[in-house]
Amino acid sequence: MNDSKNGKVFLVGAGPGDPELLTIKANRLISECDALLYDSLIPQELLELVSPSCELYFVGKKRGHHSVSQNKINSSLVKIAQRYQCVVRLKGGDPFLFGRGAEEAQYLVDKGIAVEVVPGITAGIAVPAYMGIPVTHRLAGSSVTFVTGHEGIDKRRPTVKWRLLAKASDGIVIYMGLHNLKYIVEELIAGGLDPITPTVVIQQGTVIGQRYLKSTLNQISNETKKLKYHSPSIVMIGAAINYQVGACSPLPAQVTMPIIF
Repeated sequence: MNDSKNGKVFLVGAGPGDPELLTIKANRLISECDALLYDSLIPQELLELVSPSCELYFVGKKRGHHSVSQNKINSSLVKIAQRYQCVVRLKGGDPFLFGRGAEEAQYLVDKGIAVEVVPGITAGIAVPAYMGIPVTHRLAGSSVTFVTGHEGIDKRRPTVKWRLLAKASDGIVIYMGLHNLKYIVEELIAGGLDPITPTVVIQQGTVIGQRYLKSTLNQISNETKKLKYHSPSIVMIGAAINYQVGACSPLPAQVTMPIIF
């Protein structure tokens, strides 16, 4: 049970970058909160929604440069909730999909802090959609797997078994996979995935700066290196890519979006 002296923490999904994809509830909470903690991939336009009295705390992480540890974020959330009644923890995409939102929620609950989750639109669906690409299609794919590519090659016990995943579903959407893309591709092909399977990489998917590369699985890593693609990028693999409908693609938003190297 929540201690009445403490405030409440809202784990809010900011969506994939375009401010117009923010939910109405998220918009209200950002505008009304007393304190807001935000990550690296939160566009400046969303931070401008806060009230002048709101306290802002940057707690972002980047590959190879963790500016704030997860333990520090957890403890900071508790301390801030003890000072303010309405606290927003703003996370890119959806807080419960590769966002450590469940870890933060459990830590807060264990400390007697009330928590509410506000889902957000996830990049794995929205970014392909902005290019007119369906992640599933009745004629090409009835299943899709969302997976993180942010695992070190030398990790002793990798949780993603790429070779088994190769034939587990009709489509694969990889978050944070650009850095390890060569390894991922090699593992998928070793697991039996056709080397000429359609593959796309989409950088800065819903905002200005959007880049799009379509290739085959066996060529995509070399192509992204040659063209100097960088994070944040979504990688999608599967036959549904062939059903891209360019006419329905919206224009990317004019947004000040961070770049992660």
